[in-house]
Amino acid sequence: MLKKIYLIILIATAIACKAAPTKAIKVLGSNDIQPSEQQSIVCRTVATFISDYNYKKVIINDSISGIILNRYIKLLDEGHNYFLASDVADFEKYRYILDDDVKNGNLNNVFYIFNVFQKRYIENIKYCLSKVNDNFDFSKSEVYTFDRDSLPYVATREEMDNLWYLHVKYDFLNLKLAKNDLEKNRETLKKRYQNLLDQTNKLNNQDVFQIFMDAFTNSIDPHTNYFNPSNAANFNIEMSRQLEGIGAGLNTDNEYIVIRSIVPGGPADKSHQIGVEDKILGVGQGKDGEFQNVIGWRVENAIALIRGAKGTIVRLEILPKGSSASSKPKVVEMVREKIILKDESAKKEIRTYNNNGKQVKIGIISVPAFYIDINDYRSGNPNYKSTTHDVKLLLDSLKKENVDGVVMDLRENGGGSLMEAIELTGLFIKDGPVVQVRESNNKVEVDKDEDPSVAYSGPLAVIVDRFSASATEIFSGAIQDYGRGLILGTQTYGKGTVQNAIDLDRILNQSIIDKAKSLVNKGAKPTGSGSQSTFGQLNLTIAKFYRITGNSTQHKGITPDINFPTFIPLDKYGEDTEPSALPFDVIAPTAYVKAGDFSMVLPQLKKLHDDRMAQSENYKLFMKDLEEGKKHENEKSITINEELLKTQREEEEKKSFEDNNAHRKAMGLPVLKKGETRPRHEDLDFLKLEAGQILTDYIGLDDKVVKTNPKQQ
Repeated sequence: MLKKIYLIILIATAIACKAAPTKAIKVLGSNDIQPSEQQSIVCRTVATFISDYNYKKVIINDSISGIILNRYIKLLDEGHNYFLASDVADFEKYRYILDDDVKNGNLNNVFYIFNVFQKRYIENIKYCLSKVNDNFDFSKSEVYTFDRDSLPYVATREEMDNLWYLHVKYDFLNLKLAKNDLEKNRETLKKRYQNLLDQTNKLNNQDVFQIFMDAFTNSIDPHTNYFNPSNAANFNIEMSRQLEGIGAGLNTDNEYIVIRSIVPGGPADKSHQIGVEDKILGVGQGKDGEFQNVIGWRVENAIALIRGAKGTIVRLEILPKGSSASSKPKVVEMVREKIILKDESAKKEIRTYNNNGKQVKIGIISVPAFYIDINDYRSGNPNYKSTTHDVKLLLDSLKKENVDGVVMDLRENGGGSLMEAIELTGLFIKDGPVVQVRESNNKVEVDKDEDPSVAYSGPLAVIVDRFSASATEIFSGAIQDYGRGLILGTQTYGKGTVQNAIDLDRILNQSIIDKAKSLVNKGAKPTGSGSQSTFGQLNLTIAKFYRITGNSTQHKGITPDINFPTFIPLDKYGEDTEPSALPFDVIAPTAYVKAGDFSMVLPQLKKLHDDRMAQSENYKLFMKDLEEGKKHENEKSITINEELLKTQREEEEKKSFEDNNAHRKAMGLPVLKKGETRPRHEDLDFLKLEAGQILTDYIGLDDKVVKTNPKQQ
C-alpha cells in the first residue's frame, strides 16, 4: 500500500507544483506572514492521504470546508476577544473554498485570516499599553467578562476598546490587591503587555501553518494530526519517553495555560501541590526571579519558560482547579529534573480493611501508562522494562504478602502500547482473545493472549476515570468481558481508534525535498527548519479497536460496574464531546470463554456501596466540592470593585482552608495550621479507599462470582 501511496503523492505534487499560486493579500498592521512552498506541498499531501487512506474515507468538499473555517476561527479567537464582527463576516467568503484551497495547496486565504487576527491582537495589546498610566476608579460597580465565547463578536473598535479597558483594569486590580505599589504595578503591566507584543512579533509561518492544519485535521477526526517539523521532533521525543522540566503536560483553555497531565515521580507530582486542570498564571526563575505572567501566552512559549536545565529552580503561580477566578494564586517552587518516562513504573501499596471483625488485605497497583522499552525489546533483551513485567513482579510480591485481593488503579492512564495492554490482560486470564482491530477495508484482526500461565487468579477490581483511554480501555474492557474483575469508577474517554505515524519526508521524493530546502534557505527559516525533517509528520487514523464482544471502545468507552463521582466534567472531556469523532458501532464477537460472571452479586455490592456513601462524611464533602467546582466552572465574569473583590477573595481563602481541614479530618489526617497546604494526591485517596472496600465486600460474600470456566483462572 505504501508504494501505491508514494506514487499517488508524487503525481499529485508534480501536477500541483506547476499550478500558479494565487496572489497573497497583504494586511497592514500585521507582520504579514506568508506561507512557504514546502507548506503548500505538505497541505496537498495531507489532503490526499486524508481523502484516500483515512479510516473515515472523508470526501473533502464544501461541507468540510465550512467546518474547517469554523474550527480555524475558533482556534484563533475562542473567547471572541480579538476579531470584530465585520472581520468574521468578511471570512464568510472562504466558507466554501477552503476545501479547494487545501487540495490545491493554496494557503494565501488561510494566512490572510491569520494576519487579520494578528492585526487585531496587536491593536488590542497596544491599546492596553496606552492605558497603563490611567488612574483607575475601583469603587465603581463594574464587571469584567473574561469568558466571552458564548457572546457575539463586538461590532465596533470603540466596543473593543471598552472590553480591553476593563481587561487592563482587572489586571491592575489584581496587582493592587497583592501589593499596593502604584508605580511598580504600572511597570509590571507594561512589561507584561510589551512581552505579549514581542511574542506575536516572533510568530512565523510554521506557527500559522500548524494552527491551520490543526483545524483541518481535527475537522476530519480528533486523532488525525499533522505535526510541523519542530512539533514532530517534540512528539517523537515524548514517544521515546524522555521529558525535561517539571513533568507536566500543558494545554490552553481560553487565555489560560492549563495542566492536562502530570508525570508520576516528576517534580510537579512530588510537589503534591499541583493537579490536573490547575491554571498556571505566572512563571518565575530561581528562588527570587520576577514572575512572568503567562495569561494569554501560547503554550509553546510557556513551556519554554518552564523547561530548563536539570537542578535549576522554577516557581509557578497556580490557580487550583475549581477555584474562583478571584482566588489568590499559590506559589509552587520546584527543582527541574530530566525525566525518563521509562522509569515511571507501576507501584504497589497494601491497605487493610475490616470485614465483620476479620482483617482483609488489599493490594493496590497504580499503573500510570502502558509503557515498554521498545529498543530493549527489539534487541532481544528478555528483561526489557514494560508495564507487564513490572506488574508481574508486583503481583508476585503481593502474593508473598498474602493479600486477599488486588485493585488495579488505571485512573488518568491515557494508554500507550497495544502489545502491553494484551500482555497485561494475560496476567489475569489463562489465554484467549483480548481485542479486535478493524482496518478501513473491513479486515478484522483478533489479537490474543497466547500465554497459558496466570500470574494472579484471586479477586480483582480495576479503577478507571474519564482520562483512562486507549490501551487502558482495551485492558479494562477485556477484564470486564471475561468476567475476571469488577470495573469501578467513571465512564472512560472512548478513544478506540488506531493511528499510523507517517514521516512525510519518506513519502515525498528527494527532488521535492531539495527544492523545498532551497526555498526555505532563501528566506527566514521557520521554526524547526534546521531539523532533519523538512515536511513533518502525519498521524493518520487507519483502524478501530473493538472488544471481544464486538462492541467498539470508540465514543462510549468502558462503562463501570459501579460508578464513582468525578471532578472531571464528562460533557467537556471525552471522545463523545468531539463533533468529528468516529461513531460507536458493533462488529461480530469473537469466540472466548468467560472466567466468571458478576451479574448475580452486583446488586448487593452496589447496595453496600450506596449505603456506605449515605453515611460517609468523605462522600458528602466530595459531593460538596463537586457542586462548588461546577459553580465556578460556569462563572464568566468577575467584579472589578476593589472592596467587593477583596472580600470575595478573603472569604474564598477562608472557605478553602476550612474545606481542606474538613477533608483531612474525615480521612483521619491531622488538620492544618494556617498557612500550611494539603498535598493534592490525598484528594484521590477517598476513591481508592472505597475501591478496596468494594473488593472487600465481594470477598466477604458467601456466594461469590459464578465461575463458568474455573480453568480460566
